[in-house]
Amino acid sequence: MKKTLKTLVTMLLCICILAACGACSSKEAKNSVSDAGSTAGSATESTRTYKVGICNYVDDASLNQIVDNIKARLSEIESANGVKIEILYDNCQADSNVMGQIIANFISEKVDLMVAVATPVAMAMQAATEENGIPVVFAAVSDPLATGIVESLEKPGKNITGTSDYLDTTAVLNLIFANDPAADKIGLLYDLGQDASTTSIAAAKEYLDAKGIAYVERTGTNVDEVKLAAQALVSEGVDAVFTPTDNTIMTAELSIYETFSAAKIPHYAGADSFALNGAFVGYGVDYANLGVETANMIKDILVDGKAPATLAVKTFDNGTATVNTEVTAALGLDLATVKTAFTPYCLKIVEIKTAENFSDLK
Repeated sequence: MKKTLKTLVTMLLCICILAACGACSSKEAKNSVSDAGSTAGSATESTRTYKVGICNYVDDASLNQIVDNIKARLSEIESANGVKIEILYDNCQADSNVMGQIIANFISEKVDLMVAVATPVAMAMQAATEENGIPVVFAAVSDPLATGIVESLEKPGKNITGTSDYLDTTAVLNLIFANDPAADKIGLLYDLGQDASTTSIAAAKEYLDAKGIAYVERTGTNVDEVKLAAQALVSEGVDAVFTPTDNTIMTAELSIYETFSAAKIPHYAGADSFALNGAFVGYGVDYANLGVETANMIKDILVDGKAPATLAVKTFDNGTATVNTEVTAALGLDLATVKTAFTPYCLKIVEIKTAENFSDLK
C-alpha cells in the first residue's frame, strides 16, 4: 500500500513538473511572438509612408509622358530615401464633374499631397484645398500667374507650387517664317476654353500684327469640332497653322494631321507630342524632364518638409524643335533644308515619326 502511494505521488509530481514546463514554454513562446510583433511594428513605423493623389486632365501623349515620369521618379525617391509613396492615380478625361469627384476622393482618402496635371486640374485642386491646406504640386501649367494659381513664380504662396511648360510663342512663330518667308496668312487653331492657350494666342496675334501678317482663328472644344475647324482653315487657304500647348487640340491631332498634310499646310505646335501625333513641328519643353522635376518637388515637400509657398515654380527652356519626318515628306519639304532653316532658332532639333504614344517608338 505504501509502495503504491509512493508511486502515485511520484507520478503526480512528474505531471506537475511537465505542466509547469509547458506553461513556461507557452509563456516564452507568447513573449517571443509579442517581441516579433513589436519588432515588426518598429520596422513599419520607421518606414515613413506618404499617400499621393495624381489627377491627369486627359489622355494625350504629353500629359501621359509627364505622369509616367512622375511615377518612375517617385519610385527612385522611395528607394533612395527609405520611404514608401502610395500613389492614387485617376484621369478625369476633361470632365469637370469627374474631376471634382476625383479630388473629393483624394480628400476622403486623406492624401498627404495632390498632383494636378494641367491647368484646369490645378485650378480645381487649388480651390478644393484652400481650407484643408493639403499641399498641391502642379505639372504643365502654362501660365500659373495669369490664371491666379500662384502669387508669384518665385514665392507661389499658400499651399501650391509646381512646374510650368510656359511656351515662348515668338520662338514658334519664328520657325514658321524661317521655313516660309513668304507666308502671309496664318491659321490659329485652339480651344477657347483652355486657359493654357489664352496668353499664347494673345502673343501670337501681337506678333503677327506687328509683322502685318493676316491670321484666321478657328476653335473647337472636342475632336469633332477641331476636325471641322481644321477643314475650315484649309478652305481659308492659310499658309501655316499655329497651336499653343492646348490639350484639346493635342487630343485631336491624330484626327487632323492628314487634313493639313494633304493640303500642304504645315502645323506648328507647342509640344513635341503634337509632332509625335502628326504635326509638322512641335516646339517646347522636355515633358519627360518636367515630370521628373515635378516628382523632385513632391520629395522636397513630403520628405524634406519644405513648404510649397516657399518653393519657386520651375520653368524650362523652350529650345527643342521636334520635326515629324514623315509629315515633312508628305508636305513636299526637304528635311535637310528645314533643319538648316530652323538651326538659328533652336537649341536642338529632334526627328520623330508618327505614333500615338512615345512608348510606341521604343
